[in-house]
Amino acid sequence: MPVISSPSDATMAVATSALQAKQQRMRIIAENIANADSTASNPNADPYRKQTPVFATKVLPGGMKGVALSRVEVDQSAFRREYNPGHPAADAQGYVKMPNVEPMTETLDMREAQRAYEANISVIETARAMDSSTLGLLKGSGQ
Repeated sequence: MPVISSPSDATMAVATSALQAKQQRMRIIAENIANADSTASNPNADPYRKQTPVFATKVLPGGMKGVALSRVEVDQSAFRREYNPGHPAADAQGYVKMPNVEPMTETLDMREAQRAYEANISVIETARAMDSSTLGLLKGSGQ
């Protein structure tokens, strides 16, 4: 386990845990978007179900608290139904069960996750710049 030796190390550790969590969230969202039209192969089977990431607090080196993916839940909300009598998964009335994924909502969630990811990158860059400035000051003062 790495040792946290400065406040900027702690900041970077927390931001890194958030980066990893957002990366996992974006992967799950991308999977939902990719499967938004994935139907079953027959009328008795269910199509793809939306997945939702669940995060929890993670204790980092030095006792700092970060975030980590704790599990992925399967959304049990109702499937959409589309009239498509020629589809192999159509029921007797001609309706096909479609995934419970709303592409627009997923796209908005993806954008929010990207912004949070970018914000955490900015935090890491700022902490590195502060470390560099501190080292420059220490070198300049002869310490």
